[in-house]
Amino acid sequence: MAAELSVDNLLSCAVIKMKIGELAKHANLNPSAIRYYEKLGLLPAPARTSGQRRYSAESLDRVLLIRFAGEMGFSLPDVKTFLSGIRENAPVGPRWRKLAERKIIEMRRVIARAQRLEKLMRGLSHCHCSSLHECVRRLAISENLSFVARNSPRKRKSANSQPV
Repeated sequence: MAAELSVDNLLSCAVIKMKIGELAKHANLNPSAIRYYEKLGLLPAPARTSGQRRYSAESLDRVLLIRFAGEMGFSLPDVKTFLSGIRENAPVGPRWRKLAERKIIEMRRVIARAQRLEKLMRGLSHCHCSSLHECVRRLAISENLSFVARNSPRKRKSANSQPV
């Protein structure tokens, strides 16, 4: 059940301390995710009233940021680094910049790999190999799979006449 994140809902959260289920509902998560974030140190341990966790609006901000960062491909350790030592009114621009710069480099590697794989898949979609051996030999020209031919048992056997 998704909770609508209206300004009125968020303002009411700022005044009233939320129980774990309320926080989870506002963030569209299960309460177990909130406890997990606490366990990892992404979310500080909340105050307790009669043994029940009570969360502030800042906790909702953190949880929403954790979700956003996850959707952008950041790992939980990345998010923990981002959130460590941050104060409520501290500027976050420099932290985002540092994290984003690292993520851009990672994304460029992923994109380059995806482009190589797409090229390989296009080639495989037109495969006319007459045998598995021929296929493996031809795949050796692929940058991604060049190790296949070098480690092929047939090649090793013919090179040193040892059983595989």
